[in-house]
This record gives sequence, structure tokens and C-alpha cells, in this order.
Amino acid sequence: MKNKNDTSSISFTAHYTGYVWHHYGLSGREFVTAQGHAYYTLLRPFECAARQLLGTDIKTTLLQRHYLIDRELNTLIAAHPDLQVLELACGLSPRGHRFTRQHPGIRYIEADLPGMVARKQSLLAGLGSIDARHLVRECNILDQDTADSLEAVIAREFSTDKPLVVITEGLVNYFDLPVISGLWQRLAAALKHFPSGVYLTDIYPEVNGHRFAGLIRSANRSLRVASRSRFTLHFGSDAQMSAHFSQLGFSRVTVFNPDREDTGAPVARGGAIVRVIAATS
Repeated sequence: MKNKNDTSSISFTAHYTGYVWHHYGLSGREFVTAQGHAYYTLLRPFECAARQLLGTDIKTTLLQRHYLIDRELNTLIAAHPDLQVLELACGLSPRGHRFTRQHPGIRYIEADLPGMVARKQSLLAGLGSIDARHLVRECNILDQDTADSLEAVIAREFSTDKPLVVITEGLVNYFDLPVISGLWQRLAAALKHFPSGVYLTDIYPEVNGHRFAGLIRSANRSLRVASRSRFTLHFGSDAQMSAHFSQLGFSRVTVFNPDREDTGAPVARGGAIVRVIAATS
């Protein structure tokens, strides 16, 4: 029987996203998998159709959220050169490799399920990117009171006398809101033990007010089938997002809309369908 806390079906999008990052110069070829290239090729005609119909596509939203999270992380490092970073469900993200090379004072822990950890460990070792400042660890975000729980990883890997930022990208919409809210509440509590604790994440909101809401819902249903997961849209407005995170224990919440941010990412002609949250505990 499948463990109810097994999130491995999300790996479909991890492979696809890994190829997109490489295609746009955010990572080296080492981060590319055969599966990622196959998915990218398969989805290309659908992406072209989406750009024509919606004014955006999956690649645009991936780049918007990635550039925004990178921008906010750079801002935090500028304020705290000794910043500690935990990237949960890291997949094939190149961020840890890029940022530890660019910022020698930070400590960066990437975390995921065992299969992805083994792949990422081998990849980074081949790049000479594994050392005391940059490590990969097992973590199941839904587990509690286990050796690979969020709390256990944070307690083992990070010093409470330095700031900590936790990142999730391309993760939270694969869970129903009550489930992911439980993680957010635990995260808000864990971050309070640090002099500065920040959570950065992307969220795909409801699209009721979007001019192409029907087509976006159809694409959402297709993603659910392709990834064998439930991809669920959360919140009807930016204000609802902010209020929800505040209720879970975060003291300050900022919602970034790519339509109003200068990040260098492509612009969605029909309006951005992703947001990035910066929540301070």
C-alpha cells in the first residue's frame, strides 16, 4: 500500500521544470534528465497553443516564480551574508548550486524524498558542489516526530543564532489547503527559534477573475492527470493569501504578483497566474 505521506508522484514536474531551467540558462546540462527532455518535447505544441490563447504558458509561470524567489533570496543574503537556507522538495532545482557558488558565506541544505536525494547527491558531487556548506538531506514534509521530519532536519542542520530562510517551489498546490496549511503552521513555529526566519514560496491562486479562467482550469485538470496528483488552486485573492498566512503564525506577509514586479522574467500577456509569498515568522 502506498504511504499516504508519499509525494513522489510530483517528480513528473520536477523533471520537466529541470529541463526548462536548463533551456533558459539557469542551470547546466547536468541538471537535465531524459524524462525532462521528453516531457518538454511532448508539451511543446500545447505550450505554443497556450501562448496564443492565454498569452502565457507553463514555462512563463515557472520562470516568473523562479526569478522572483531568486530576487528575494538575493535581497535576504545582502542583509544577512551568513544566511542559512533550506530548500524543501528541491527536485532538480539549480538554486543551491548557483547560490553557494555566488555567496561563500551561506549554508544551503537541499531536502527531498530518498529517490530524488540520491539523484541530486550524485549530480552535485559530480559538480564538486557538495561540502560542509552545501548538502542534500532526506525530508518528508508531511511526516512528524520522525528522523526525516521538517523539525528534525531543521534542528540537526541549522544554528539558531543565524537567520534561516526556507524555500518551497512548485510544491504547495499539489496538496489540499488544510494539508499544506498544517505544514505552514509547523514551519512558522520552527522559524521563530531563529533571529530572522523567512519562508519563500510560490502559489497558484484561483482564477475566477482571470479572462481565460475556463482554459486555465482545463490545463489544471490536464496537469493533474499527467502528474498523477491533485493540483489544487488556493485562495481567491492576494488579500486572502496574506490573511491566511498571518492566521497560521507569520508576523509579516508580502504577496508578489509578477505583473507588478521587475524580475527579468517573461510577461504573461493575459495576466500572471502565479504569486510568490515572502512570510516572516
